[in-house]
Amino acid sequence: MSDTLLITGFEPFAGDVLNPSWEVARALDGRRIAGRRIVARKLPCAFRTALPLLADAIDGLKPKGVIALGLAGSRPAVSVERVAINLVDARIADNLGAQPIDEPVLADAPAAYFSTLPIKAIAAGLREANLPVEISQTAGTFVCNQVFFGLMHHLKNLPGVRGGFIHLPPLPEQAARHPGTRPLALAQQVQAIELAAAIMLTRSADLRVTAGAID
Repeated sequence: MSDTLLITGFEPFAGDVLNPSWEVARALDGRRIAGRRIVARKLPCAFRTALPLLADAIDGLKPKGVIALGLAGSRPAVSVERVAINLVDARIADNLGAQPIDEPVLADAPAAYFSTLPIKAIAAGLREANLPVEISQTAGTFVCNQVFFGLMHHLKNLPGVRGGFIHLPPLPEQAARHPGTRPLALAQQVQAIELAAAIMLTRSADLRVTAGAID
């Protein structure tokens, strides 16, 4: 295992010219957090190619942990994802024109995987820093969820390597394309993920506090 922490982001999709997940990842590339060097990798928003590139990055870098980032254009806060499901049901086509419906991410894999990030501690840390944050119970059924599920499936064979997925809200430059949301400046998004990474790397156990949902 190397001294790296892998952070991935996505290329733009669905008509956007920016994707905050990649803007944040590349802003953190090369920084050191809790003694670990951040390495950023851009993933395509494409079902066919995203997972092989992710697997290659993990196998090549042998990171201490992995945080995958994505854009949630309708959400008002940083969303720390709890669970990835083994389902692809694409409401829109990906960047290669594929739109699978009701297909598994991986055949013969479990129905779901949970994040191994300390998600509640991360949420508490961001809240303390006055950053908008929520625990999310769904990562959707598009490429973000596919990458989250594929990540956790890959990491199950790598003991001691933690991983998970965090969705980011739009940037202010994207406000016109995402009306009704509360965009978050890039500097704040970078601060949020830097803090999330520090908590991941320094905290072994999660907080035992409620973060459930009724509906």
